[in-house]
Amino acid sequence: MSGHHEHPARVVADGHGHHDDHGGADHGTLKSYTTGFLLAVILTAIPFWIVLGKVFEKSSTTALVVLALAAVQVVVHMIYFLHMNTKSEGGWSMLALIFTIMLVVIMLSGSLWVMYHLNHNMMPGMTPDQMQEATPESIQQMQNRHEIRETPQMPKMHDMNSMHKMP
Repeated sequence: MSGHHEHPARVVADGHGHHDDHGGADHGTLKSYTTGFLLAVILTAIPFWIVLGKVFEKSSTTALVVLALAAVQVVVHMIYFLHMNTKSEGGWSMLALIFTIMLVVIMLSGSLWVMYHLNHNMMPGMTPDQMQEATPESIQQMQNRHEIRETPQMPKMHDMNSMHKMP
């Protein structure tokens, strides 16, 4: 009966309540946060320098380099600030990351595809400023002489039978 009795708070603290069970890799240290911060600042300053200094002649090259640096910065944030790795939470965080990347790629590629085709299929030269350039010279001369007063319009069709009766 004279045995050693531990305090209940110490038993809980030494059991499941202790945070050092996962190892030091899951939690950031001052060194890892400082490294992540410096990398993030550098990866932010480089694109600003590239764009403002007009380092590349082609804007498409500039855009690709800036996007590549943005992707590297996302990885830096995930590693140094979110502490993501393949071991955390039994791989579920990596699975969620892969799913998110797939969704982002699908959304971005679909949006770019739609915008490209909209731009390609739009009728160029139909703004009021450019309409004179798209009209042939003979029609412009007739419009200037007021020979054409209105644009001819097609008769309205009400049913299929009336289409066969038209001359």
